[in-house]
Amino acid sequence: MFRHVGSQTLSNLIEKLKASGCPVDCIIYDPFLPWGLDIAKRYGLKGGVFFTQSCAVNNIYYHAFKGVLKLPLSDSEIVVPGLPTMEPSDMPSFISDYQYHGYKRMELFLDQFENVGEADWIFVNSFYKLEEKVIDYMTKLWPVKTIGPTIPSMYLDKRLHDDKEYGLSVFKPITDSCMKWLNEKPTHSVIYVSFGSIAQVGLEQMEELAMGLKMSNKNFLLVVRKSEEDKLPKNFAKETSKNGLIVSWSSQLEILAHEAVGCFITHCGWNSTLEALCLGVPMVAMPH
Repeated sequence: MFRHVGSQTLSNLIEKLKASGCPVDCIIYDPFLPWGLDIAKRYGLKGGVFFTQSCAVNNIYYHAFKGVLKLPLSDSEIVVPGLPTMEPSDMPSFISDYQYHGYKRMELFLDQFENVGEADWIFVNSFYKLEEKVIDYMTKLWPVKTIGPTIPSMYLDKRLHDDKEYGLSVFKPITDSCMKWLNEKPTHSVIYVSFGSIAQVGLEQMEELAMGLKMSNKNFLLVVRKSEEDKLPKNFAKETSKNGLIVSWSSQLEILAHEAVGCFITHCGWNSTLEALCLGVPMVAMPH
């Protein structure tokens, strides 16, 4: 249904723009909407897909889609062309926990590659020096162009002064209180903890993390989504109010760019990883 309606809506837009004297020359589409390329070809347009995940992850999903990487995983050593030998725990969670997530959810990720070989360009939010070997391999298959890191200019090269945020967010950040709190802390004294918008931390793991922050006696800024708050120990916020601030969401770029932040405990989502790398913030990795 969505594919049908989306295709029709995009077709209508292309025709409307052509009639207005401002015709479309190229369509850049999200890989989760592979039909975008079908529409581009139908109208004789160039089509480029923009992958926001790393080249390594794209390569793994592609080989799972092609059947080279068999699911569920059964071997203790995983061999994927273009990548070093890995263990199952090195795989993306939707691969390593395939039986938990199920085929339907995995299908969403694999279908990104149903027509990728027909795209005129494959843009990836990464950069060559970060993933040299896998990028070299992928460029033998497709017209890959790394265009990352795609974080706002004011947090990277500062060439575009009005480019300060990504744009639309499904969560409302609590910015003012976070910045005011950070402004009162010494340089590099704050542990920033966030697990993104999707990753779910287990109850026991959340309790251990909370106790570790409490026992460290260090300043910390902990981001816990509303849906995860019940996993925190009882009275944790009250007992750590002297050193800690707990919020449901935050403007991560602003926080990572703040001089008070000394390290970042992260779920290793690709955006979070690139942001921390670009802003020079040391990471404590808890991959999810």
